[in-house]
Amino acid sequence: MGDRLVAAIIQQVERLVVHPDMGRVVHEFDQPFLRELIHAPFRIVYRRDPVRVRVVRVWRSERLLRLSPDTQGYDK
Repeated sequence: MGDRLVAAIIQQVERLVVHPDMGRVVHEFDQPFLRELIHAPFRIVYRRDPVRVRVVRVWRSERLLRLSPDTQGYDK
């Protein structure tokens, strides 16, 4: 079961290459470049930068999300 879960999460992340805006804005930070996909019970948090998408964290949804300051800033 763990292998299937990991494969499903990876498949979601791979879809971001074609559809980088498919996730919603992370409401805790309200920054348009910080987005998330929900794959219960996980949140896949990623940065939507101008030329790439970077996964920031895969996090259990019941835990409070805290990100480092460098993750929240926008660098080019």
